Amino acid sequence: MKELYLVRHAKSSWDYLHLSDFERPLNKRGKRNAPDMGSRLANRKIKPDLMLSSPANRALTTCEIIAKEIGYDSNSIATDDNIYHAGSSTLLEVLQTIDDQHKSVMLFGHNPGFTDFANRLAQTDIYNIPTCGVFACAFEIESWKYVSFGTARLLFYDYPKNKGAY
Repeated sequence: MKELYLVRHAKSSWDYLHLSDFERPLNKRGKRNAPDMGSRLANRKIKPDLMLSSPANRALTTCEIIAKEIGYDSNSIATDDNIYHAGSSTLLEVLQTIDDQHKSVMLFGHNPGFTDFANRLAQTDIYNIPTCGVFACAFEIESWKYVSFGTARLLFYDYPKNKGAY
């Protein structure tokens, strides 16, 4: 069995117009929400084998904050340029190339790709994964190369304003 946690980056700042989209930092709300969601994951005793992030500043910063909360070594965080603004087909390709030694993977990235990807994997109907939202699912497979759309089982879906994850 393989487990996947899709984490949309925390809320980013638009205050620095001279920065590119790739460089945008987290805003105050994002800096509050990321540790809170990390704490929720820690309370669920979730510690993935691999944390893989888009290299965009807001995604990587979210990843680093959550890593600290769940006790994951930030030096072990990996990045993949292909995650940055990827669509669901590209995200599927990224997932299918993950080394099978990793039983659980946490991906950090962006919408609209992440919401579409989650819906296609688990045949759900989530309108929008909010910033710092977490979509968790499992696959009854032994190899990541066998991940395909419609084969995931939803484990939970949580986000900062949620009063009770489902």
